[in-house]
Amino acid sequence: MLSTVVDTNPVPSGAAFPQRRPTADIVVGAPRRDAGMPGRFTVTTMRDVAARAGVSTKTVSRVFNDDPHVLPSTRAEVEQAMRDLNYVPNVLATTFRSGRSSVIGVAVPDIVDPFFAAIARAIDDTARTHGISTMVTSLGDDPEGERPALESMLGRKLSGLVVAPVGTDHSWLSRWQEHTPLVFVDRAPRGLDTDTFTENDEEGAYLATSHLSSYGHRRIAYVGDVVHLSTETNRLHGWRRALAEVGMSGGDELVFDRVTTRNAAAAAVAQLQALDEPATAIFSANARSSMVLAAVMRNSPMPLVGFGDFPLADILTPSVTVVDQDPRGLGTLAAERVIARLADVGAHLERLSVREVTLIERESCRAAAHN
Repeated sequence: MLSTVVDTNPVPSGAAFPQRRPTADIVVGAPRRDAGMPGRFTVTTMRDVAARAGVSTKTVSRVFNDDPHVLPSTRAEVEQAMRDLNYVPNVLATTFRSGRSSVIGVAVPDIVDPFFAAIARAIDDTARTHGISTMVTSLGDDPEGERPALESMLGRKLSGLVVAPVGTDHSWLSRWQEHTPLVFVDRAPRGLDTDTFTENDEEGAYLATSHLSSYGHRRIAYVGDVVHLSTETNRLHGWRRALAEVGMSGGDELVFDRVTTRNAAAAAVAQLQALDEPATAIFSANARSSMVLAAVMRNSPMPLVGFGDFPLADILTPSVTVVDQDPRGLGTLAAERVIARLADVGAHLERLSVREVTLIERESCRAAAHN
């Protein structure tokens, strides 16, 4: 397991104990001057906010965690008190009391993949604002290797764990769920009910394929990675739905998986062009496949739309039309959910959030269809 720990609170040379930075991200609230004792500062507590708003501390916690059952008038009063007192929840105190380390684990298939790298960076950026470090690991693409990798991380008594899974069964994680916030991103877990943030994969694939068909293409290929993953399964459904709407079937001869290298991409393109009815356009189901396809089709490009933006996609010739997933948004939401669960384990929050995706039109699909 490849692991990298990003320490947001380094120990100065020669120091006997970790030195905490005196900023609002690691205390209950920003320091404010004590009117009764000049020169001294106090910090705001949840009780201070509750007293100012005239509510219980439980209500303050529910407002902070965006509980939908709080009355709008009560929410407004509590939020105003939070602003007046510059209140920030003491997440670190919660982790220290529970015996957990102030570290959020992040497990993704490949940290080098631009999409997952952006998710990990957003999680780290958000965690830093709360004085929390992150530990990142690459799971690889072998479902069997996921459980030992995650168990190794969970054994470190993490504050929480964010996972972009590769496995096919996550029911075993239920025993960890009682004391460690678990959040899944990009791909939903199987056999486990936990906080999950995904994209509308089927609709994104449908948009991409329909966009190609609007240019007259009917033989549109599907090129992706591991089809058993929920993301690719849903994208395959969206591709087939779009083809069915224009009277075409998505036959197996048009589907290529595990296309993550230039050799695999070159072989897929060659086979698609050699069919009795050659493919005239390609829907690429993920950014890694899109990158290798763009490389091998540089001299003789086929119309292409990719699921997921990637570095330089907008400056290639032709620039690549993509379905934008907003990985930074996913990472930020995941980290915020871990922190919310630490502040109030029993908060009533939506378990599943499906984010809509958008099509970014560039040049790669603007070509006449070959009928």
